[in-house]
Amino acid sequence: MLNKLESIKDRFEYIGEQMVDPEVITDIKRYTKLTKEYNELKKIVIAYDAYNLVLENIESNKTIIAEEDDEEFREMAKAELNELLPKKEKMEEDIKFLLIPKDPEDEKDVIVEIRSGTGGDEASIFAGDLFDMYKYYFQEKKWKFEVINETAGTVGGYSKVIIEVEGDNVYGQLKFESGAHRVQRVPKTESQGRVHTSAATVAVMPKFEMEDVEINKADLSWDTFRASGAGGQHVNKTESAVRVTHKPTGIVVECQDGRSQLKNREIALQRLYLKIHETKREAHDESIANRRRSLVASGDRSAKIRTYNYPQNRMTDHRINLTLYSLGDLMSGKEGKLQNIIDQLKITENAEKLQAGIDQNQ
Repeated sequence: MLNKLESIKDRFEYIGEQMVDPEVITDIKRYTKLTKEYNELKKIVIAYDAYNLVLENIESNKTIIAEEDDEEFREMAKAELNELLPKKEKMEEDIKFLLIPKDPEDEKDVIVEIRSGTGGDEASIFAGDLFDMYKYYFQEKKWKFEVINETAGTVGGYSKVIIEVEGDNVYGQLKFESGAHRVQRVPKTESQGRVHTSAATVAVMPKFEMEDVEINKADLSWDTFRASGAGGQHVNKTESAVRVTHKPTGIVVECQDGRSQLKNREIALQRLYLKIHETKREAHDESIANRRRSLVASGDRSAKIRTYNYPQNRMTDHRINLTLYSLGDLMSGKEGKLQNIIDQLKITENAEKLQAGIDQNQ
């Protein structure tokens, strides 16, 4: 572990030198990438320096105990050593978690799709409630977000709403939200006061750049056609919907969610990048495939990840058996409520990764 930490510190210092190079400073994309890496490594380097100081103090106290004639001085060294040894063990555990490889996709911006599921009008209303919950969270995180498509429900909420979210570590926070969200409550449309169960699905897709998945523009074939369904007068008058085919793989993606052909092309490309990226990743990296199948990281829309029970003011996340009796605070955007759930999911994911690394090395 010490060798790995030393190499990380060397990399950290090298990046620091690069960041004051005039050529790097003028290359905004490269400078931004180095800055992100520098800030991530900085946490590890600070922990490593503090750990080294503890190791030095342990050795110093051991030397005093072994060589010092003054009994009072030796007793002080023993007392300090008894404090330092458990501190060393705690720091080692913390550093192990810091060294868990990060998903390179975590830093990416995302497209979030919220769709009503089973439950008719109530499902649309609940999809709207989820959207409000996420809006509060985006504002709490100071992320930039924009609704790029929405289809209103007949009595409120949304049958579908698609949001583009930009900021720091967006996918790393929101990836746990993908899946089926179930609600249990008396619907606004129910006159008999009976509790109904409805659902909405959330899909969080990382936004990819062309270089992320190595797509050659010459390999793409584009078609346009008139969109169908609700969406305003322009839908049937202009060919705003698009279809893109990736010729080497035969993957085809269509999009008519955006308000313009330009926005549809952008969304279609993101979906294409995601499909190609996942295909390559699953084919070449079995460890990632295993992670995708794990309890925490599953993005399967059919997987019921969370239940929102309004009569009992209860939220249950089924992946980590977490139950909180503060549903009202969560849905109304009380600061820290959703972040607390996400943090516990991240802790579970990191523990899984750490255990996987231990099993692999045994």
